[in-house]
Amino acid sequence: MSPRYRWQVLTAGICSLVLTIGLARFAYTPLLPLMKAQAGLDDALGGLLATVNYAGYMTGTLIATAVSGPQLRLRLYRAGLLAGVIGVAGMGLTTDPWLWMVLRFIAGVSAAGGMLLGSGMVFAWLVAQGRRPELGVHFAGLGLGIVVSGVLVLLMALWPWDRQWLGMGALAVLLLIPAWGWMPEMTPLARKAAEGPVRSGGGSGWLLIPAYFCAGVGFVVSATFLVAVTERVPDLRGTGPTVWVVTGLAAMPACILWDRVARRLGDIPALIAAYALQIVSILLPVLSDGLMAALAGAVLFGATFIGIVAMTLALAGRQFPANPSQAMARLTLSYGVAQTIAPGVTGFLAERSGSYNAGLIMAAVAMGAGLLMLAGMRTPKG
Repeated sequence: MSPRYRWQVLTAGICSLVLTIGLARFAYTPLLPLMKAQAGLDDALGGLLATVNYAGYMTGTLIATAVSGPQLRLRLYRAGLLAGVIGVAGMGLTTDPWLWMVLRFIAGVSAAGGMLLGSGMVFAWLVAQGRRPELGVHFAGLGLGIVVSGVLVLLMALWPWDRQWLGMGALAVLLLIPAWGWMPEMTPLARKAAEGPVRSGGGSGWLLIPAYFCAGVGFVVSATFLVAVTERVPDLRGTGPTVWVVTGLAAMPACILWDRVARRLGDIPALIAAYALQIVSILLPVLSDGLMAALAGAVLFGATFIGIVAMTLALAGRQFPANPSQAMARLTLSYGVAQTIAPGVTGFLAERSGSYNAGLIMAAVAMGAGLLMLAGMRTPKG
C-alpha cells in the first residue's frame, strides 16, 4: 500500500465518521420531526427505528470484535462505508416501515465500522507515527457529522423528507471517496509501535463496563430525541435543527479538551465530571421549556457525550494497543445494549404520556448510576 500523509489519514478518518456516524446514524435525529409530520411516523415507530439502528450498531460491534486480520478489517471497513450510503439514500426511496427498519439496521452496522474499525486504524497509524495526541482531531469528525446533518436539514428546509434523505445520500457518496481511498490498514509495524504506557482503572476497572452501559442510555435518549423534544414545545418549533447544529459545534473540540482534562485529573475523575455535566444537559429540557435551556442543554450534551466516548475508547486502545479495534468493540458492546433498549422504552413512554420527560428522567437516573460506579473505581493520577 502506498504511503499515507498525515492529512490524508485524518481526512479519511473524519470523512468516515461524518458518513457513518453523522449521516447514517445521526441524520435520523433532525429528520425525525419531519418524518412524523410528512411520512406518518408516530412516537412508538420512531423509537423502534432508533432501536433497530442501535441493534445494527451492536451487530457491527460483534463483527468488529471477531475480526483480527488487518486486510480483513480494511475490507469490512469499506463494506461499512457502502452500507452507510445505502442506509442513508435508501430511506428516501420507500415509505414501508419494514424497509425503514432494514435500512436503519444497515446504517447501524455501518456506524460500527466507521467508529470502531476506522478509528482503530487511524489510532494505530497515528501512534506508529508518534502523533497520538492527534486522535482528538479524528474524533472531531463525530461533532462535525452532527453539524453537517443539522446544517443540511436547515439548507433543505423547503424539501420534503424523502428528498432530504436523498440529498444526504448524495453527500455520503462524496465522502465515500476519501474515506475509502486514504484509510491505511493496520500493519504489524503499527501494532508494535502502538505499545506504550497505560492508565488503567485499577482492580475495580471492570466497573467501567456497566458505567459505559449507563452512558449509553444517557447518550441515546438525547441523541435520538433531542430535536423532537425541542420541536414538541410550541414556542420552539422550527428551532430543532439549530439546536442539533449547536450540539455538533460543541462536540467538535470536546475530544481535545477532555483529553487535556484527563491528563491533568486522571481518566476516571475526568469521566466523572463528564457524566455529571451530561446529567445536567439531560434534565434541562425537563426543568424548562425555554430556548436558553434547550441551547444550554445542547452545548453540555455535545461537549460531554463525545468526551465520554473518546476517553473511554482511547483508554481501551491504550490498554490493548496490539488490536485497539477489538478492544474498543468489546467495551462498546455494553454501550450498544443500552442503545438498543432505551429508544424503544422512551418512545413507548412518550406515546403513553404525550411527553418525553419520563424518558429523559430515566436517562438521567442511568447516568447517575454510572457516575456512582465510576466513583467506586480507583485510578492513578496522570
